Parts: sequence; C-alpha cells; structure tokens
Amino acid sequence: MAHDLLHDPLIQTDRDWHSLPGLMAAMVRGEVADFPALRPHQRPAWHMFLVQLAVLALDASGQREPRQTEDGWRAALRALTSDFPDDAPWQLIGEDRSRPAFLQPPDPGGLKWSAVATPDALDMLITSRNHELKREIAHQAEAQDWVFALMSLQTMEGYGGGGGTLNGIARMNKGNSSRVLLGLAPARPGSAEIDPSAWWARDVRRLLAGREGLAGKALLWLCPWPEGRSLDLYTLDPLFIEVCRRIRLTLRDGRMAAERSTSKGPRVAAKEARGNTGDPWAPIHLTEGKSLTLGERDWTHELLVDLLYRGDWQVPLLAQPSQEEEAAPMLLVAEAFSRGNSKTDGFRSRIVPVPKAMVGHMLGARPRNLAEGILEDVKAVSGALSHSLQLASTEGDPEKLKTERKGQASRAKLSKYSAPACEALRREADRRFFAELWVRLAETTDQGIGRLRRSFLDGLAKVARAEFAAALPGIPCATLMRPRAEVRARRALEAGLRKAMKDFKQPEGMDV
Repeated sequence: MAHDLLHDPLIQTDRDWHSLPGLMAAMVRGEVADFPALRPHQRPAWHMFLVQLAVLALDASGQREPRQTEDGWRAALRALTSDFPDDAPWQLIGEDRSRPAFLQPPDPGGLKWSAVATPDALDMLITSRNHELKREIAHQAEAQDWVFALMSLQTMEGYGGGGGTLNGIARMNKGNSSRVLLGLAPARPGSAEIDPSAWWARDVRRLLAGREGLAGKALLWLCPWPEGRSLDLYTLDPLFIEVCRRIRLTLRDGRMAAERSTSKGPRVAAKEARGNTGDPWAPIHLTEGKSLTLGERDWTHELLVDLLYRGDWQVPLLAQPSQEEEAAPMLLVAEAFSRGNSKTDGFRSRIVPVPKAMVGHMLGARPRNLAEGILEDVKAVSGALSHSLQLASTEGDPEKLKTERKGQASRAKLSKYSAPACEALRREADRRFFAELWVRLAETTDQGIGRLRRSFLDGLAKVARAEFAAALPGIPCATLMRPRAEVRARRALEAGLRKAMKDFKQPEGMDV
C-alpha cells in the first residue's frame, strides 16, 4: 500500500477527504474551510507548501490560472515530476529507497537509520515543554498525520545539533532562527477568521503574476543526495520546496512508521544568504540582507510597526495589498516559531484584522507617522507608571531614587517593583494598538485625530492607575515612611499622566 497522494483521498477537510489534486480543485471552488487534523503550528507550513506547490505545478505545465478539476491539477503536478512516470515522488511509501518518495529524498546507501514510531515524534517540535503537547502518542495515526509531520519538518525545521548532522532549512537566517510567515489573508465574511481557500487562491494568483516559468530545481526531494553534497542555492527556483532531513516512511507490522538518518552537510548550501532566498512571506532587512529572526520574541505591536513602517525591512510581497483587495476586509497574519539554541519556545501567531476601508492605506508614510505617535503615547504613560512605582520603593525620596538608578544592582531592584505593572500596561496597549491605528487612519481632520488621541490616552491612564493601585501594596517600605511614599508616588503618577498629554490640542468644545 503506497498511499498515492495523486489518487488516494488521504487529506481530510471539513467537507470531504481529498487527494492532493482533488484538494487543490476543491480550494479553487472555495469549498475548504478547515483541516481538522492539522495542528495549529503546522498551519503556516501547510499554507506555504500548498501555495508553492500550486504555483510551481501551474508554471511547469504552462498554465496561468488555477485549474478547476482534479484531473487538471493531477496533470499539472505530474509536470513537476515528468522524469518519474510511475509517480514515485507522490507515494508516501516508496518500495525502492534509492528513488524519491513524497518529501523523502533518495537513500544514497551506507547510512545508519533509526526508527520513528509516530508522526508527532517526527514533527519539528524541539522543546522541553513540547508546546504543552505530549509526544509519541499518535499511535493510531492516519496517513495525513504523516503528511503534515513530514511537511512541517522538511520545510520549517532548524538546526538540531547532532554534531552538525541534523541540519535545518535554507529559508531562515541561521540554524536557531525560524521560517517566518508575514502575509495578508482574506477574512471569512462577517468574521475575523482566515478563509483558507481564499487565502491560498489569493497567494497563488499573486505569485503566478510575476513568473515566466521554472527558474531551477523546484522539488528538492527529487534530487539525489550524496553524503557530504549540498545543492547550490542559485540553481534553485525561488519557490523551491526543500527537504532538510533524510526521512523514509515504511510499513512496520501493518502500520506506517518512519526512519531517519543524518547528513554531513545541509541539503542546500545557503549559509551566506542568511535566509534571503526569495521566500515571498519573509521580511528581509534592507541593509543587512537577512531574513527576520523572531528569536524568543512574540509578534508585539512594536515588532510589527518595525517591520511595516520603520523602513529597515522590505515588507514581503504577500503582505502587500493589491488594488483588487482594497474593497474587502483582510487579515494581517504573522506566524513563526520562537526558537532558541536547539529548542523552540512555542509557536507564535498573531492575526490583525484590517478593515476594508483601510486595506489600501495600511502601508505608507501616513500610517507610519500615526503609529509612531501611538507608540510615543504608550511610552509616556508607561514611563509615568514606572517612575511612580520606583519612587514608592525609595520611600518617596526622589534623591534616593536618582542615586539607586546609578547602580546596576539597585536598578535591577527598582525594575523588579515596576516591571510587572508596566508589562501589564504594555499588553493592554498591544491589544488596543492596531484598532487605534485604523480608526486614526480613517480620520481626515486634526481635530478628529485629537479626539481619538485623548480617548486613547484616557484609556491607558485608567489602566495605569489600576496597575499602580494593584502593585503599590506589594512594594516594601518602612511603616513610618509609607504614607509619604504612597502620596508622593501617586502624585508622581498623576503628574506623569498630565505630562503625557502636554502636546494634546484640545478640540473645540471638549473639556479637559
């Protein structure tokens, strides 16, 4: 039983089970709203894989529009593997290990292989917490679970140690980075949820519009992989689908299982590219020429402002709206693994709704200036909160506070008292940030923007006061000095909040 992805209905959607070409035909028709077996961290990899595969297949078959039928897609996919008339590259289990199978490069021979019992053990999760998921529990796995695990591992994995024998993908800055998806996706009507069919079709059409045929090797699992040999990045099509590990699926006691081995070098020689490989979802630093490394961060509003507006990063093609998309609500999707040294710190995902009236205006100088203004307001309120709590920790003595700020150890102690409250304020500002940006962007008068800014500052001030009140009792202070400390700290907070509004121009008719 080979499990043929071109013919067998191995992939489950909310409507039916499909073969790979059948799935693409269903997505063209807009019939796929969900993949029930797909784990959340696999979503960006699955989307990028399906988009890349569709564009490469249509290009290889000379087509410029997504096919409407399963047979049409089957013919297009076969155009990518014309050297294999038996469709071996589309079989999950290949009888001849010296030939490719789906996402499984040929076995060059002479390797040591180790068994992998379940697809979740094969997947790319490398963390002490396992993303709060148990591993090696999927003993009743379907074939699609192996498909998703293979795809996740082969197109998203980083360096895994092993003395340089567990290498990662080319589409990241370095081995402990991550592949990033930053793009726009159509929203389901009346909701802030992604429409996977419309998202896939949108990205396929955007990428096809800029292509004129294959520009190099496309499906890297087709290529022989002699030990110690890597493929040259510049011989590959920009949308190449890579495989970074040696994996072979097998049948063991009637059940699917896997075997994996190591490699003396990466599949693609791309270290110097630093992740700048033509990935249409990857932000690229304009001066350093490297792709974004999320590191151990999250998709904060500060990071997204940096990527979209500061001018240091090239906004990915698929995160830029087209003229046709300016009349429909969209979602800004940012997803990646938070990776450290041979571990992941969790899957990070953020989806920002973009109102249809704002889609055509979401990039450029005006939203950049408005975003910077919001950041300044948040910084000012946060500074007032931090200063007031630190003043309380020095018994309300401003001279003592100045002195303690000069020493590293004392600065750390001051931060301990103020940081939790400031982080709570930052989280609330993060939650409100883009909604505030869009309403200001929609406003056309200075007076209107002034009203919005005053309302935003009032809201942040309310949060700051609540966090101040919650944190103040936990700050140690001599009993005798506590009344003075609390009065002066509260007075400092209010002074700081008033200062945050010092440039606020009161619109006509508004009470201060």
